[in-house]
Amino acid sequence: MSNHSPAAGRSLLYLVIAGAAWGTAGAAASLLFLASDLGPLALSFWRCAGGLVVLLGVLALRRSRPGWARARARASAVSQSAGSLIVTGLLFTVFQAAYFAAVRETGLAVGTVVTLGAGPVLIALGARSRMGERLGRGGAVAVVGALAGLAVLVLGSGGAEVRPLGVGWALLSASGYAGMTLRARRLGRLGAGGDPLVTTAWSVAVGAVCLLPLAAAEGLLPHTAELGRVLWLLLYVATVPTALAYALYFTGAAAVRAATVSVIMLIEPVSAAAIAVLVLGERLTGAVVLGTVLLLAAVGALIVAESRRPAGRPAEPAEPAGPAAGRPVAQSAVR
Repeated sequence: MSNHSPAAGRSLLYLVIAGAAWGTAGAAASLLFLASDLGPLALSFWRCAGGLVVLLGVLALRRSRPGWARARARASAVSQSAGSLIVTGLLFTVFQAAYFAAVRETGLAVGTVVTLGAGPVLIALGARSRMGERLGRGGAVAVVGALAGLAVLVLGSGGAEVRPLGVGWALLSASGYAGMTLRARRLGRLGAGGDPLVTTAWSVAVGAVCLLPLAAAEGLLPHTAELGRVLWLLLYVATVPTALAYALYFTGAAAVRAATVSVIMLIEPVSAAAIAVLVLGERLTGAVVLGTVLLLAAVGALIVAESRRPAGRPAEPAEPAGPAAGRPVAQSAVR
């Protein structure tokens, strides 16, 4: 309808694409681990470093296009400072590095459930206290349904082992993810989100710098008899689930309620499970089907609610709750 926000509709689509793209990273990583001795920290470094190269290339091409100078002049008024971009990059790095530490300590299933499960809760609390955003009763039910679907999907195969240190790393990762999402949403509401490509480039640059010593200690260069295959997989990881997906994520997170963003991004494990069954030949279990149905139902409900939100109005009427409350929501389009 005409009274609905087109920017929110586009942003929801970007978030869905980003979540699906993130889900393909796991399959690519599995193939990389099979084809070489590359470790998770080294893979994360090359993901960031390769993503940075791709983004710098895109930015250079865009700069050569006619009208770039005028567009840059218009964008300069809302560009983030270097310090602000570094903070976003540090949150991105904590999210990535702490997640891999959680997986190493307590396994993939528990690490994924705690990280992705705690994220929406932390984000909902932060959005309510800092920006006055409320999901409402229906939104809260959708979040609970999404978390239940996540738990069934990832833990349904059994064999998970919970270790306190790993859970701690996962909660730290969830905190980094929540901080990154809330920061993107707050800047979007203030109309100061800046260029999503620049934000993504800074994030992966900070990640590459922070991960380099850890990756070097683990083993930076892959040893493989299939170098061509490994390089193509690294190029894919750097391009699709990193450069493209994070640019879309930072765009969508600026225009959609923060808690809604966190639930939509739970499409990632659904995408990963689908690829595991269809491409990698893993067995389709009842847990995968049930978890996928619960997750997609919750995501679909929130997408419908968000797309019906009138343009130019807050997500939910709420009393002032923090310094950003009461300010108009910026309906920026794509980042």
